[in-house]
Amino acid sequence: MLLVFSLLVDLVLGEFPSIIHPVIYMGFLGKRIEKMKNFRFFWGMFSLLLELFFWFFVCRLTMKVSEFFGIYFLSSTFSIKALYRHVERCKTDDEKVLKRHVSFIVSRDVSMLNKNQLYSAALESLSENISDSIIAPLFYYLLFGVCGALIYRVVNTYDALFGYRTKRYEWFGKFAARCDDILNFIPARLTAILIVPFNFKSILYLKKYRKIKINAMYPMAAFAGVLNLGFEKVGTYKLEGKKVEREDIDRGLKLYKKVVFVWIILIMVMEVLKKKIY
Repeated sequence: MLLVFSLLVDLVLGEFPSIIHPVIYMGFLGKRIEKMKNFRFFWGMFSLLLELFFWFFVCRLTMKVSEFFGIYFLSSTFSIKALYRHVERCKTDDEKVLKRHVSFIVSRDVSMLNKNQLYSAALESLSENISDSIIAPLFYYLLFGVCGALIYRVVNTYDALFGYRTKRYEWFGKFAARCDDILNFIPARLTAILIVPFNFKSILYLKKYRKIKINAMYPMAAFAGVLNLGFEKVGTYKLEGKKVEREDIDRGLKLYKKVVFVWIILIMVMEVLKKKIY
């Protein structure tokens, strides 16, 4: 029932307001320690491990008080409705508005991108976040419960905050980035497996492009293959296919809903089987 209520909270209400959303406070320690100039790899590792311990302790302690906290924490680890809404807002012909909405969901500089590249960026983010924002947290919930999903979200948030190969974050965020790679290894490939059946020609995309990124390219290539689209991040990768147009946002969102629906059914069935076994 905890899983069902958590899904309902997200599907009906969407994300919590920022002031009560746990993810907003993840990385609070890293943001302060990150300013240390020496031994940056050590401080990055130390801050992540300390914060993991903190959130694990809070999760275990509060769930002993009430199952409500389990619903609260679990529903904060995934984002089904909000991700859909963010991408849906990119369904516009107004380039200025489009750039603003795309900038909310990607880390790249959108100022010099044309419309096709902006639409592509929106769908790339959608496909990658099926894994990061939905499949992975629920996968770790199934394995390790609410605290497992929360631990995943802390690591993923640290990677989003500090996992960049820049002068500022190269060493401080390296430990978080490697942990994120490890935790996403199975979910990324599982996401691709869920996407592929909607068009088996996408297997060709997977075979050709999967090695560009250790994890992210699996759901991305599968998604692009199903829709026969050419995703592109200028200077980083370019997948063959037709240019992404405004109407492809709708096609991407329809595929997103199908994949998420299948995953929800699977995770609920596995939850029932898990309870019967244990």
